[in-house]
Amino acid sequence: MANKGRRHRAFISRFGSACAVLVDWVPVERTRKPCPHATPRRRGSVAGFVVLILMALLLAACTPSGPEPPPPPPPDGFVDADPWRERQMDYLHHATDTLDRRNPESILAALARADREPDFRIDAGEFTTTDLRRHLDRIDGHVDTSDFDLMRLWLLWHTHGEDLDPALRDGLRDRLLGFRYWYTDPLPPATVPRGDDLSGVDHKWFWSENHRLIVHTLEYLAGGYLPEERFEITGELGQTHRERGRARLTAWLDEKTRWGFSEWHSDVYYPEDVQALLLLSEHAEEPLAARARALLDVLFLDFAVAQVDGNFGTTHGRSYMKDKSRAGDQNTRDIIHFLYDTNPEGYAPWVDFGALLLATSTKYRLPAVFQHIALEPAPSVTKQRMGVPLDPSEEIVPNPVPPPGTSFTDPDALAFWWDRGAMTAWQVVPLSMQAIREHELWRGDLFAPVAPLLRQPGTSTAEGAQHVAYALGCQINAGLLSEAHTVTWRSHGTSLSSVQDYRPGCLGRQYHAWQATLGADAVVFTTHPGNADRGRWADDDLYWNGSATMPRTGQVGSVAINIYSPNFPAAGNKDPDANYQPFTHAFFPQQHFDEVRTVGAWTVGRKDDGYVALWSHRPTKWAVTRPNPAGLTAPYDLLAPGGAGNVWIAEVGTKDRWGDFDTFVAAIEEAEVSAVDLGTIAGVPRGFVVRYHSPGEGVLTYATDGPLTKDDAVIDQRFTERIASPWVTVPQGDHGWTVRHGDAEYVIDLRTGRRGAG
Repeated sequence: MANKGRRHRAFISRFGSACAVLVDWVPVERTRKPCPHATPRRRGSVAGFVVLILMALLLAACTPSGPEPPPPPPPDGFVDADPWRERQMDYLHHATDTLDRRNPESILAALARADREPDFRIDAGEFTTTDLRRHLDRIDGHVDTSDFDLMRLWLLWHTHGEDLDPALRDGLRDRLLGFRYWYTDPLPPATVPRGDDLSGVDHKWFWSENHRLIVHTLEYLAGGYLPEERFEITGELGQTHRERGRARLTAWLDEKTRWGFSEWHSDVYYPEDVQALLLLSEHAEEPLAARARALLDVLFLDFAVAQVDGNFGTTHGRSYMKDKSRAGDQNTRDIIHFLYDTNPEGYAPWVDFGALLLATSTKYRLPAVFQHIALEPAPSVTKQRMGVPLDPSEEIVPNPVPPPGTSFTDPDALAFWWDRGAMTAWQVVPLSMQAIREHELWRGDLFAPVAPLLRQPGTSTAEGAQHVAYALGCQINAGLLSEAHTVTWRSHGTSLSSVQDYRPGCLGRQYHAWQATLGADAVVFTTHPGNADRGRWADDDLYWNGSATMPRTGQVGSVAINIYSPNFPAAGNKDPDANYQPFTHAFFPQQHFDEVRTVGAWTVGRKDDGYVALWSHRPTKWAVTRPNPAGLTAPYDLLAPGGAGNVWIAEVGTKDRWGDFDTFVAAIEEAEVSAVDLGTIAGVPRGFVVRYHSPGEGVLTYATDGPLTKDDAVIDQRFTERIASPWVTVPQGDHGWTVRHGDAEYVIDLRTGRRGAG
C-alpha cells in the first residue's frame, strides 16, 4: 500500500498554527542438480578407464558453483522463445498450486493456465461478485490504490468476460465506465446526497509516478475497448477517453525518456510500473505498445545491473522496511526471479501480478544480454542520473525560472510536479493551492489536513504560503523526488549502492539513502529514526522507514561515507512518537550473516564470499531483540546513541579481492579513520569533517560542507549521463540506448520503441 499523507510533526513558533498545520501534512532459487547415484563398476581395463572418465565428469558436474552462464544471445537479441515459454509455464504451475477465489491474480492465473493446458480445467463462470466484493467496493468507494484493483479486474473482463457469470461481467464493465480517471473530471456522485450537494468524494492519489501511468493506462484501455459506451463521470464516449489516455501516456513516456524515473530504483513502485507497461505491451496499439516494451527493457536492465541473489539491493527513492529488509518481501522479488532465476528461495508463496503478466505475455521477451549482465561476477560501477532538479531551499524570487521544458504556472504542469512529490516546494505552492481549491481536493482524506491553510492568515495567499513553505522546506518536503545521482558497485555477489548528497539534513519519509547487499537477506543500511521503536514495520513508522534526516552520502567504489547532521532542531516534543530521535542506527541482521565481529569501532560481517565493514563515529551497542515482522531472533538493530549527528562509513569487499575474511578484517582494523565533530549552533549540528584511509579505495575525505575527494582529487557527485556503466552509457535525455556484453549488442530506442540486436 502506498504511504500517502502520513503525519509528522515539527514546530517553529514564529509561524504559529499555520506552520504547525503545514508541517503536520506531507502527502507524500538458485538450484544445483544433485550428483547422480554411482553405478556398479564393471571389471576390465577398458571398462574401468571409461568409468574413471565418467566419474571425473560427474565429479566436475557436482562441484558446487554459481548459476551456469546463459547461452549466447540469439540473432534477434532476445531470450530464445522455447525456454521463455517453459519459464512462463513454470510460473503458471507455481501460481496455480492453490486457488484463492477472492484474489483476482489467483483467478487470472488459473484461467490463463486452463487456456494453455487442456487437461487443466476451470470454469470462469463459477466466480461471482461475492468472490470479488472487496475489490469492487474499493473501486466504488474511490479509495486510494483502487486503480491497482481495477488493473486486475480490467484484465479479467477483457480476457474472459464472455465466460464470466453475467452479473460479474456486467459489474466489471460498470466499474470501468464509472471510474474517475483524472482529478480534473467532475466529482463522482455522492452515495448519500446531502442537501443540494450531490457530489461525492474521491480519495485516490492520481499523481505519483506509478499512479499516473496506471490511471492513464486504464483510461486508454477502457476507452479503447468500450469506444461507443458513455462513461459515467464525464459523459464522454469511450473513444474520447481512449484518445485522452493515449495523449497522457505519450507525455508520461516522453518524460521518462528525458528525465528517467522520479521514484528511482524503487523496490515497491517499479513493479507497479512494470504491470501497467506489460498491459500496454500486450493490449495497446502500436507504436504505444512498442514504447512500453522499450521502457520495460530499461527497468529490467536496472534490475540486472544491481541484483544480488534476487535482491534489488540499491538506494531507493521510495521504499518501506517490509521491502528493503530482505529480498523475500520485496515487491520486485518474483519479477526479478522470473527474469534472472537468482533468488535462492524461488518464487513467493502468492501470485505476483507482474510475474503473472510476464508469464502470460505473448509480445514481450527479455533481451538475452541482460541475463549475462545480471550474473556478471566482475567488479562494476553503474552511475545513474534521474529526476528533475528542484531545490526548495533556494531563496524565494518572483517568477522563478523552471527547468527547461517545464512550467511553474501552467495548470497542466501540476501532474508533472506532483509526480515528483513537489506539491509543497515553494516554487510549486501557487499551482498546488490553485488545484486544491479549484478541484476540491481538500475534501478527500489525503488533502484534508491542508484545508485549514486555505483559510489561515499567512497561508491563505500564495505569497504567504510560499514563505512558510520556504522556511519549513527541510521538513515539509519529505516526499520530494528531485534529481538523484546514484552509484552502485557490484562484484562477485556483493554490492554497495547509494544516492549522492541527496537532500542532506532534511526529512525523507520513504528515501533509502544507501545499502550494502551480500545476499538475499544479508543487507546493511543506516537511518536516523523519526520515532521510537514501536515494534512494527508499518508504512507510517519512521523507526526504519525513510530517515528523519537524510545523511550526506558520498560513495567511491566499494566505500560509502554517510554524514548525519540535521538541518533543523528537534521539535522538543516529549512524545517519542512525534519527534526525531537523538541517535542513529544500523540494520545489521546477524542471523543472516555467517560471521559478525566487533573490531574497535567497526562491525564486520561475512556472508559466503562477501564482506562488509561498518564504522560509527559514536560508540555502538546492540538493541534488545524484539518480536519483529521478519522473525529475526538474533540482534539486528545496531544503535549509536548520543546524538542525531553521526558518521557511518561502509566498506564492502569480496574473497576474490581480499582472500579470506581474516585478511579483510585485519585491513579494516588497521585503517586510519577520523571524524571531527564541529559542534552545534542553536541546537542544530554543524556536522563533521571525515578522513578515511580505505584499504580498498585510498584516502577519502568528506564533510558536511565540502567536496568528496579520493587521494586529493575531487570526485564529482553530479553526473552528466543518464547512465554510465561497463555495459551502457547514455547522455542525459537521449532516447537511444546501446547495451553491450562481450560480443553481444542490443539496441533500445525509447522514442520509437525499436528494440533488438544491434
